[in-house]
Order: sequence, then structure tokens, then C-alpha cells
Amino acid sequence: MDDNFDGVKVMVIDDSKTIRRTAETLLSKAGCEVITATDGFDALAKIADSQPAIIFVDIMMPRLDGYQTCALIKNNADFQSTPVIMLSSKDGLFDRAKGRIVGSDQYLTKPFSKDELLSAIRDHVK
Repeated sequence: MDDNFDGVKVMVIDDSKTIRRTAETLLSKAGCEVITATDGFDALAKIADSQPAIIFVDIMMPRLDGYQTCALIKNNADFQSTPVIMLSSKDGLFDRAKGRIVGSDQYLTKPFSKDELLSAIRDHVK
């Protein structure tokens, strides 16, 4: 099943350069326009400008973690309907539950695959 993701704006928020680069490469190849941010503060500054269709956010980040970042996005009337997908290196029930509480739409465990990223976009954006 070959989807066309041309022009879909995707934001990836992660303090790991490797993860950002990996996600950006995978998503760009699928035609997405990728905006990256290093942490929640960086992301919040960019969201208004870029208006992403979907946001992937790492849970473990300095200063503002993924839960706080998600909560801030979802508490903003302009972006509360933007799907937020949590990325975590641990696959815990507690983390999933906490993600739901702050309003995240899905939870992916790292390392994620290209298919997981694209199916999340397919499920929430298309």
C-alpha cells in the first residue's frame, strides 16, 4: 500500500540528534515536510509558525518533558486537535496511561520503524 504523504507537515521533537535525523530521513523520503525541535520550548516556538499536521514528541527530554509539551499543545485552542504521538524508549503501561491523560493520541516505542511512523500519520492525518 503506497501512500502519498507529499507535503504533510510533521514535527519531530526529540533531544537526540540521532532520533531527529532518523525520523527526518524516513519521513522526508515519504514526501513529508519535516520540522524538528530539540525540546518542548523550541517546539512551542515553532508550532505556531509551521502549523504541523501531526507532532511526534519524545517523552524524556530536559527542561520540558514530552508529557508537559503535549499538555501545553493540547491546552492551546489552536492546536488541541493536532494529533500528538508520544515516543518512548520504554514500553510501560504507566507511560501510556500518563500519555493519554495529557491528551496524546498514540504511543510509539523506540526504536520506531518507518512503517510505524507512516501508519501513525495515516491513522491521524489522512
